[in-house]
Amino acid sequence: MANTALPEINKDLCTLCGTCVSVCPEDALAVGDGEVFYIRPEHCAYCTACEEVCPENAITCGFQITWK
Repeated sequence: MANTALPEINKDLCTLCGTCVSVCPEDALAVGDGEVFYIRPEHCAYCTACEEVCPENAITCGFQITWK
């Protein structure tokens, strides 16, 4: 999925709870210096787990996973 955009993190909505960081199966996210950011964006599995668990709806995946 090299051409897929990473999930977007709305820094205005993010409260830095770290829930997205703890649920990321690839350890692609980190929290520090007052923001959540990608430390290993190339490892993002596009699983949408971060979007699903964010209590503030601060993460938006610009893609949809569908199964056939």
